[in-house]
Amino acid sequence: MVIKVMWSLVLVVAVAWVTCAELPERPQLDLDEWWGPEDAKRKANTTIWPFQIKFTTEMIKDLKSRLQNNRAVTPPLSGTGFNYGFNQLQIEPWVKYWTDKYDFKQREKFLNKFPQYQTNIQGLNIHFIWVKPHVPAGVTCVPLLIMHGWGGSVREFYEAIPLLTTPTDGLVFEVIAPSLPGFGFSQGTTRPGLGAAQMAVILRNLMYRLGHEKYIVQGGDWGALTGSAMATMFPETVFGFHSNMLGDLSNPSEIQIILGGVFASIQSLQAPLDPVSTALVEETAYLHEYSTKPDTIGAMLSNCPIGLLALFLEKFSTWTNLENRNLEDGGLSKKFTKEQLLDNIMIYWVSNSITTSLRIYAETFSISYRKLGIDTYPCMTPTWKCEAKNEKIFYQPPNMKKFPYLIEVSKLGDGGHFLAFELPDLFVQDVFKAVKAFIKFHEDEAGRCEL
Repeated sequence: MVIKVMWSLVLVVAVAWVTCAELPERPQLDLDEWWGPEDAKRKANTTIWPFQIKFTTEMIKDLKSRLQNNRAVTPPLSGTGFNYGFNQLQIEPWVKYWTDKYDFKQREKFLNKFPQYQTNIQGLNIHFIWVKPHVPAGVTCVPLLIMHGWGGSVREFYEAIPLLTTPTDGLVFEVIAPSLPGFGFSQGTTRPGLGAAQMAVILRNLMYRLGHEKYIVQGGDWGALTGSAMATMFPETVFGFHSNMLGDLSNPSEIQIILGGVFASIQSLQAPLDPVSTALVEETAYLHEYSTKPDTIGAMLSNCPIGLLALFLEKFSTWTNLENRNLEDGGLSKKFTKEQLLDNIMIYWVSNSITTSLRIYAETFSISYRKLGIDTYPCMTPTWKCEAKNEKIFYQPPNMKKFPYLIEVSKLGDGGHFLAFELPDLFVQDVFKAVKAFIKFHEDEAGRCEL
């Protein structure tokens, strides 16, 4: 009886929230809002300069010292695999590999294989990979802004970039892959308020500085939310939006997700949960912690490479496939090499960006951010949703009213959360299909394509 009453109250509140919500005007953010140190305003450098990742001898020595001088871990409970988090028995082999077999200088060279740059946008030095392809006659070159999320980095795209910059069926991409502000080698802000929409403005300004007034946006995880904000605020600029984690956080969809989780929790008292409900109930506690106290987690991880390793590898295990939780090694070697996963962790470690990367949760899920109405206002940009088979953590309802121009939902027979990293071939094929559909959409709408 108590459960029924609680459910009824939740339902009433939800309905009231939806019916009382008013559609805001299209969000308008300050395109020149300053996020850097105040004393740097007068001497801002608006040029673009080359950048290279550096693994210094001092950094490597310090990292190895931290890895080798650690307390023995607590043994895991028998037979739990990754169900209690990172399997503690896996710590020693990973630390040994990172210390003794990870070739720092060779990996530094690999991470610098693509041209990289920085430029100051709104007070922040923004890092980005910029690859211009060879464009044969008769081939259309399309600017593509491709964005990572948390837990990932620009390292996710290293296997996909050569495929994107190879002409295919008359198309090829000029790839711009930035580190989101506060991630990797992009500077974090000095004051509160830099959420996904504000990052969208920074990246819009980056593309403008690179000479692009029309382009395709692609994103997963926070890259998806930032891309959604760009496509919502700048439909005249964003020619098309492709996402492998298309997020509809408008009030109706968000309530549907929340109520689904509540109802699933109640049902679990009587019957097992389905995989999506299980993920919602069991795998999202991190989100609340990051959204409320990111600096506490940051303080722990910025000084402890083993903690950083455990956190990231746990996410790569579970977010790639929930079934990996039942495996002793987390199934990490099924889709990734040790070098790939350690490269990604190194980007966070070398740049000491774990704390600034976590703050995006607190800023984007704040009350002040919600008042902007970014998620409530419809996105008028043609959109393509790519659903990987094993993307269970960030499930979205099929009815996504925020995207009235949702051209297609492609359902992949494989893949998880880090799709471009895990299955670059499949990911790139889907991007090419989407962009062809965007071009056709604009041709049908206006009788011409002005990309």
